[in-house]
Amino acid sequence: MIRAFFLLLVFFIIGTQVHAQLIPPSKPDGFVYPPGRRVDPDTILIEAFYDPVCPYSRDSWPPLKQALKHYGSRVSLLLHLLPLPYHDNAYVTSRALHIANTHNANATFSLLEGFFKHQAMFYGAQTQLLTRPEVVGRIVKLGTATLGNSYRHVLKSGFNDTKSERATRVSFKHSTSRGVYGTPTFYVNGFKLPDADTPSELGGWKKIIDSLIHPQKVQGS
Repeated sequence: MIRAFFLLLVFFIIGTQVHAQLIPPSKPDGFVYPPGRRVDPDTILIEAFYDPVCPYSRDSWPPLKQALKHYGSRVSLLLHLLPLPYHDNAYVTSRALHIANTHNANATFSLLEGFFKHQAMFYGAQTQLLTRPEVVGRIVKLGTATLGNSYRHVLKSGFNDTKSERATRVSFKHSTSRGVYGTPTFYVNGFKLPDADTPSELGGWKKIIDSLIHPQKVQGS
């Protein structure tokens, strides 16, 4: 009897926690690129799931950015963060991006590119002897050099604000709820691209996007 009651209590607690975790955030997750553009339902929507310290995310960004520039308003990007637990400092760098985004959406992508450019600074081998505050200090220093002196206080104070931590957790939960477990992962108009079809250059993106813009032409060929 006691054992049955204990099991019932455990299931109730777990069920309550799961229910609490599924409460939607106040606004949709993700960073719109280019910043300020509204996601038009008539455009092709690419969703990218990135980890700031993932080298594959870093390498996939330039061709994706070229594709967005090439197609202009016909294509929109919504970038989600998935800080992978086996990448040291993925969570804290993702949190820095949320902090930057609350101040200026343009700063988000500048800082992301800063992380990509100096990614090795945050690999495990480079930070294994550093404390968490020291890693944060390194992020603040890089962010200040990348975004300007005015961001030193923004980033430093942001790590003392629970809002950025909550936003980073929402990003992680959103990504996992979509079945994403690795980075980079791409969705196009709501459908996941198979790993084998993930573009590694502009030509790959053009092949996918052209088939959506001119489907009759592709079918005819």
